[in-house]
Amino acid sequence: MSDICLRFSKNTGQTPGQRFLVYSSTQALNPGVPCAFADGPLALRPGHVLQGEQEEHRVLGRMWWPGQAQLPDAQCWLLETLVPAPVGLDDQRLLSASRNGFALAWITLSDKGAAGQRVDASGPLVEEMVRTAMPLSLARGFVLPDDERGIRALLMQLALQDAFDLICTTGGTGVAPRDVTPEATLAVIEKRLPGFERAMTMTSLAKTPHGAVSRAVCGTLGGSVIVNLPGSPKAVRECLGAVLPALSHTIEKLQGDPSECASV
Repeated sequence: MSDICLRFSKNTGQTPGQRFLVYSSTQALNPGVPCAFADGPLALRPGHVLQGEQEEHRVLGRMWWPGQAQLPDAQCWLLETLVPAPVGLDDQRLLSASRNGFALAWITLSDKGAAGQRVDASGPLVEEMVRTAMPLSLARGFVLPDDERGIRALLMQLALQDAFDLICTTGGTGVAPRDVTPEATLAVIEKRLPGFERAMTMTSLAKTPHGAVSRAVCGTLGGSVIVNLPGSPKAVRECLGAVLPALSHTIEKLQGDPSECASV
């Protein structure tokens, strides 16, 4: 846990559910949206909670805000107010930053889902299953069309820019012309996790011979574990269940946990 001193703009953080930006830049930015400024560099990740005696805000992700005039673009974080600050608090406040649990991002790949023509059941199921197996500080969901470049871009954003711990995709793992999730994943991962892939294949084959068709890829990018899952809720439940017991351990090792994997 660490302390962060923030200077809040007018009415920022005083409404439940309000989203606002936090900058570590000392430049005199005026983004025209609710915002707060830190005195120095910040090291925030999705799921971090900034808490004061009378308020609480959660980090959702990181982004770049376009600069104005001759100023360069500035890195900032998107926060959501959980417990609003009472009106009348000083603009400059000291908040404690803590993070308990992992940050999950799930991505549903579906042309019809992205067009609003199909209700997504698989993405929320991923979140439900992960939440029951490991502590989560944050879960965010995305629905994208089956576009390889778009998938690659979002995977890199979530892993390298936002630094989510776990990224699960659902859909696009078969052999149909629009099934490109494995190609997008292979293009960005740094280390492959073939054991995860074998565990999911074996589980699927125990249910149906069609399980052999899946081309799901698992691997790591930065400090994130990426897992491709099938598109149907039934297959999500089966395949995710096969790797859930190993996920938290894998993330901890990837992010530098020095403890022994097993004792003799």
